[in-house]
Amino acid sequence: MTDVTTTATPLRELDGTYAIDPSHTRIGFSARHAMVTKVRGAFNEVEGSATTGPDLQGARIEVTMQVASIDTRSADRDGHLKSADFFDVETYPTITFASTEVTAVDSDTLRVTGDLTIKDVTRPVTIDFEYAGAATDPFGNQRVGFEGSTVVNRKDFGLTWNAALETGGVLVAEKATLEFEISAIKSA
Repeated sequence: MTDVTTTATPLRELDGTYAIDPSHTRIGFSARHAMVTKVRGAFNEVEGSATTGPDLQGARIEVTMQVASIDTRSADRDGHLKSADFFDVETYPTITFASTEVTAVDSDTLRVTGDLTIKDVTRPVTIDFEYAGAATDPFGNQRVGFEGSTVVNRKDFGLTWNAALETGGVLVAEKATLEFEISAIKSA
């Protein structure tokens, strides 16, 4: 087994173009279900890129998720989420994010503000990402890693379906946590 070489590339010294490695990236979500537990899921087909100059000059991030790739470990639930009750995958096959501002909060935190589009509804969101560092993998690729999350109100994006519970409350919470575990490979 070949070792991964970890490099001490500070966040502000990242430079170039990076492509998301979908096989080592997870973009997911969690939402309270039936008022007592959380349902977690992910989009298995994601693509995206980030470009930056030194000290984050001109930094830009774009991500696209294929809604049909949603996976909550329940085929019935996935089918319902793909339906017109929720994401309406036939009409709106993708979810997109495009950054509008990228700044370093400190040496380990990247703050990304941008436009999240779900079902043709675009809203600004801000996500703080923890910089996990950089490494050269066994194939010679320079990789960087980031992890972050943010909370959104699903109703703001037209995801309004719900059902009342006999005991009070609703089946699906309005707030959902979006979760990002990103591995990207430098391509230029």
